[in-house]
Amino acid sequence: MSRAAGDSEAAAAGARPGRPGQADPARRGRPRSAAADSAIIEAVLRLIEEGAAIGELSMERIAREAGVGKATVYRRWSGKNALMLDVMRSLDAPPPPLDGESVRDDLVSLLEFLRRRGLAKRNSALLRTVVSHVQGHPELWAEYHETVVRARNEAVLKVLRRGMASGEIRSDHDAETLADLFVGPMLARAILHEWKELPEGLAADIVDLVLEGVRPRPQRAAG
Repeated sequence: MSRAAGDSEAAAAGARPGRPGQADPARRGRPRSAAADSAIIEAVLRLIEEGAAIGELSMERIAREAGVGKATVYRRWSGKNALMLDVMRSLDAPPPPLDGESVRDDLVSLLEFLRRRGLAKRNSALLRTVVSHVQGHPELWAEYHETVVRARNEAVLKVLRRGMASGEIRSDHDAETLADLFVGPMLARAILHEWKELPEGLAADIVDLVLEGVRPRPQRAAG
């Protein structure tokens, strides 16, 4: 399967400076080349597509494949694990833009994003390989969650807090607990139970079911 077909849901973000383990972006010298960044990450993806095992890839081989010097790679990343973290980020699409008008519709959009992300992983051997490598290194997985996953969580929390403020969602529980109720079922299917289907309409079904339970309860008349 080609990467273009397998990763139709992924948007290349490229390497990002300032991450732990990478070279200091504020160091003096020539400006960092975005073209070199892209060439290096594309070289890693190409080698994996061709069957290279991540554990056997060397920085030297990656540099040769990218057509750059080894020093160019090491100026950007301290080692292969730091590079692989940015490779994984390059396969991530940003959360969808939200219209900010309907809490329900915004939640559906965010869960639909997670559903499509799950499908992309299932359909792409390349993405599964990269994700498995990063998951196998706790420090990389923690950094990935601190950056990419945290941004997704904040998007959900922002919508829920807006719903609490407008009275559409009950406010007697913290937003993070409510976020788990919405996101948890989709993540369970997409990540923990990959044999379960991710059908069209699943995001809307989850949101509508959970909303039934988290809407404010009507006040009972006194007496």
